[in-house]
Amino acid sequence: MKVIKTLIAGITIGLLFGLWFGVNLGKDRNIFSNPFAEDTIQKKIRKTGDAVLEKSGEVLEKSGKALQEKYKESTN
Repeated sequence: MKVIKTLIAGITIGLLFGLWFGVNLGKDRNIFSNPFAEDTIQKKIRKTGDAVLEKSGEVLEKSGKALQEKYKESTN
């Protein structure tokens, strides 16, 4: 019985720490930081800026392809 209690306690503690570390890894944070802490304004601005850059890159790519297609049509 003592072995089962120890095993259940070990599994429970392991799951809690695994969840703690997993949440922090998923949020690109330090493993030992608080997973419930709010993002700082700098991190929020950086995420928004990254998203804007990615979207603008996609738009530029699409417009470049459209220009290439128009150029090919006009030369033929």
